Amino acid sequence: MGAAKNIFAEIPAQLPQELTERIAAGRRVVIERIISRGHASPPGFWYDQPRSEWVLLLCGRAGLRFEDRRRLTVLGPGDHIEIPAHCRHRVEWTDAHADTVWLAVFFDALTR
Repeated sequence: MGAAKNIFAEIPAQLPQELTERIAAGRRVVIERIISRGHASPPGFWYDQPRSEWVLLLCGRAGLRFEDRRRLTVLGPGDHIEIPAHCRHRVEWTDAHADTVWLAVFFDALTR
């Protein structure tokens, strides 16, 4: 058993790049803490992940763009969304004046 940690602890004062940290993993699941501060996906870049992702925004704000949707999806504290495997998406923006802390869970979705 590991020591208790705080999800908001040890956030660097300077954050030139988005920070991604694996905080737990199992056979078919990975949990990451992601910290953004004004970061966004590079122009023209789309995530196209082989696994599904469930993401919870713990603090801050962010805008997600999905290739198959016209409208931007804006997330605030407490908002969460499931992104199916191979659903092309990108981060359009994150709050430039405050930390945006995400909890991301990557998993193999069950087939129906």
